[in-house]
Amino acid sequence: MANSKTLASLVSELKAERTKLVTHLRHVDATLSVLGKLNGGRFATKPKRALSASARKRMSAAQKARWARKGATTQTGSPKAVMSAAARKKIAAAQRERWKLWRANHKKAA
Repeated sequence: MANSKTLASLVSELKAERTKLVTHLRHVDATLSVLGKLNGGRFATKPKRALSASARKRMSAAQKARWARKGATTQTGSPKAVMSAAARKKIAAAQRERWKLWRANHKKAA
């Protein structure tokens, strides 16, 4: 007898939970329908734009042409800008001077 009462109470609890869930789903459905109507009858996400096969081929050809032009200029085009030896020496000397001042200022603080 105890098992049948426990089983009956469990079934009644599950039915009550199911009723709550159905009520919540109805509220969610109502909210979605209201939100759908606010956006001109559509949901918030836009439909994907479809491209024809010929349009995709044209876009692909154009992109490949851009890549080819870019590759051609870097391989056979103008050489990379190179700094002269004199410019490098000037920059290195200026940086050594900066470090010298930094070290002098930090030795005083310590």
